[in-house]
Amino acid sequence: MILHQISPYIRVAMDNFVEGPWLIKERQLFDYELLYIMEGEVNVTIEGTAYEGVRGDIFLFRPKQRHRIQKIGKQRLRQPHLHFDFFYKEDSEKVKVSFRPIEEIEPEELSYFRPDIIDEMPVPLSSHLRLKNPVFIEKMLLDIIYEFETKMPYYEFKIKGLFIQLWIQLLRENYWSLNSHVETNMHALMHIKQYLMHNTNRKISLEEIARMSGISKHYMVRLFHKAFGMSPIQYHQLMRAHSARHMIQFTNDPLTVIAENMGFSSIHAFSRFFKTIEGKNPSYYRRKS
Repeated sequence: MILHQISPYIRVAMDNFVEGPWLIKERQLFDYELLYIMEGEVNVTIEGTAYEGVRGDIFLFRPKQRHRIQKIGKQRLRQPHLHFDFFYKEDSEKVKVSFRPIEEIEPEELSYFRPDIIDEMPVPLSSHLRLKNPVFIEKMLLDIIYEFETKMPYYEFKIKGLFIQLWIQLLRENYWSLNSHVETNMHALMHIKQYLMHNTNRKISLEEIARMSGISKHYMVRLFHKAFGMSPIQYHQLMRAHSARHMIQFTNDPLTVIAENMGFSSIHAFSRFFKTIEGKNPSYYRRKS
């Protein structure tokens, strides 16, 4: 997964205020930009599609993506924003923010364009996102800007970590906006997870989970898989194996006793289950160094 490889480089982090008229003519960036509307309103055009940006909106501009930004109204515009690469490269420190379309960019600068990896994300971020929890995102953005501007010792590492947290939160916001039915049922889904985690000493059926949750069996399975990437039974099996591994590693109970405590009919049934989930026999975790 591309997310495991990300090591971001923050090129610009700025909390920008605009009082009067303001316009950025059509341009194409070498890198990525996140633009957050904290106060005021803007008109944004991205590859010919027009958006109205108000407080709580965030825009993502990709490398080579044609876009235009214009302030509207008399209210002050406040727009915290970041220019960044997903990966540090040898020329990262040389690349500047572009204010020109590609036709006006010098030939020697064309190598500055970053590859666009957004579509390789598990949930690609939309160009325009209306945040449901803008205050949380605001704080994360302003924390990055503060670290970038004050440049305290090791700030480069601090803003990498902060950016990854910010990006994951944005991916989640985008995911919920695309799967609102999952978000609506998230309280019930979390209740199901807690139920499965606290009942690892026995086998559980889908019928039991459906009765407990009040959600029809087939719809519950679809919701759970959409939210967590696996079925309720698969999740329960993982939790049972995790609980068993903990007992094997941190108690002196015989494996036969652990198997009985976990609700298995025999040590052989327990061993088959454990190896299927963990890829190793239970005795592997009982070996002493």
